[in-house]
Amino acid sequence: MELDIKQIMDIIPHRQPFLLIDRVTEMVPGQSIKGYKNLTYNEPFFAGHFPNEPVMPGVLQIEALAQLGAVCVLSLPENKGKIAYFAGIKEAKFKQKVIPGDRLDLECEIIKTKGPVGVGSAVAKVDGKIACKAEISFMVG
Repeated sequence: MELDIKQIMDIIPHRQPFLLIDRVTEMVPGQSIKGYKNLTYNEPFFAGHFPNEPVMPGVLQIEALAQLGAVCVLSLPENKGKIAYFAGIKEAKFKQKVIPGDRLDLECEIIKTKGPVGVGSAVAKVDGKIACKAEISFMVG
């Protein structure tokens, strides 16, 4: 299942400049999802991080992964119209810089759920190399 930006915005409440997914390329609702964010020099965070050497902040890479995971979980019929709240981050690692012109490929697998709480294993890559990875927890409410 693929989703364009309008379909993504029908599922999660994030909007520009804080919507950090451009497209979903594959998804099994409630199980796994892949997508991407194309980064341009015009991203608002590049202006201050850092003016002479723009780098996407690691926390925004994690946020992009969390948004992708939220799309996966909120695509289940029983979660339609709900919000997935960020509940925690474990084992976050940052392996390389993400800069203007990069395509940040995002993947998340939902590895555990119990009621409204769940955990996703997530990774972001640029050109096939890991930029960051983390275990992210969420609560649907």
